[in-house]
Amino acid sequence: GLGARTAGFCPGSGRWKVLRRFALQTLRNFGMGKRSLEERIQQEARCLVQELAQTQAAPFDPTFLISRAVSNVICSIVFGDRFDYEDQAFLTLVGLINQNFQLLSSPWGQVGMYNLFPGPMSCLPGPHHRIFQNFEQLRLFVLERVKMHQESFDPNCPRDFIDCFLLRMEQENQDPRSYFHTETLVITTHNLFFGGTETVSTTLRYGFLLLMKYPEIQAKVQAEIDQVIGRHRSPSVEDRARMPYTDAVIHEVQRFGDVIPMGLPHAVIRDTWFRGFLLPEGTNVLPLLFSVHNDPTQFKDPATFDPAHFLDPSGGFRKHDAFMAFSMGKRICLGEGLARMELFLFFAAVLQRFALTPLVRPEDIDISPLMSGLGNVPRPYEFRAVPR
Repeated sequence: GLGARTAGFCPGSGRWKVLRRFALQTLRNFGMGKRSLEERIQQEARCLVQELAQTQAAPFDPTFLISRAVSNVICSIVFGDRFDYEDQAFLTLVGLINQNFQLLSSPWGQVGMYNLFPGPMSCLPGPHHRIFQNFEQLRLFVLERVKMHQESFDPNCPRDFIDCFLLRMEQENQDPRSYFHTETLVITTHNLFFGGTETVSTTLRYGFLLLMKYPEIQAKVQAEIDQVIGRHRSPSVEDRARMPYTDAVIHEVQRFGDVIPMGLPHAVIRDTWFRGFLLPEGTNVLPLLFSVHNDPTQFKDPATFDPAHFLDPSGGFRKHDAFMAFSMGKRICLGEGLARMELFLFFAAVLQRFALTPLVRPEDIDISPLMSGLGNVPRPYEFRAVPR
């Protein structure tokens, strides 16, 4: 079902372990957590800033601009290159991802995704069918990219994630037990592409909306940026350690926005007793992350957006055990390191150059989600990016 497609692979098999380990190692080799990847994000942040400057402080909806910038980072790792922001195939791709995230967060999408009524759902008309159609279009796009890579593949010089996977396929092509073949390459690439685009871009959109709702918080972030980075050089990951307030704001955006509130479906690998209930082997389990992020025993006032949730009494950044924006356990988001880098560098680059100005009074900004299901989707909004 769709839950298995979006989460990855059959939870009980060894396949997901092998492919996850490969994906993590390959991402590290291509710079996850290293300077080479930082430079890719910095490049994309500069492109985003240039696009914002071209709006000339006119009102605009940032949804697709932010999605294109974030998506291009994972594109450079997976496909070997970024796309021009006006590339029609790229625009279609980003549109499909954005639409699917909204559909998966709707009531129809939740029923379809978690397969509550698989028989009736396949017969009933409704927008849940669009989810599968969109995923199929994304799959075909990835498959076409894989074919292009196969035609120009040089085993002595892998260029990106797809080439590394093709190399492993070549090395194991005589092993009937190998998990490395075209089908798993397409699924893995699709998961990296979808997961590496929507969650970070939605978090950024929520963050910009919250900073307009609370302009005093935006001003404090910009004061810290001016003090630590200044106005004339690109933010770097090293700056984060000297910017506790900005780091706290980003963590609070993730906690409060709670972009994936229900987590992704898991399955128990053996009969499991939990609080007096038997969960038979194969039972789907949803880790409700929102219950932790809104726990008043863990956060002083969980219904309020307050960076102090991640600050100690002296104003230093404070880690919080109840922060689970990337889930937890063996299936914790494998792109956590990449996402942390992106959120900090994109936030800092935009706020370094622009004041984000709403079109309505801050007190009139609605920060409740447009819809809440697989994801919390912020309401559409426009703002002005006013040069500082």
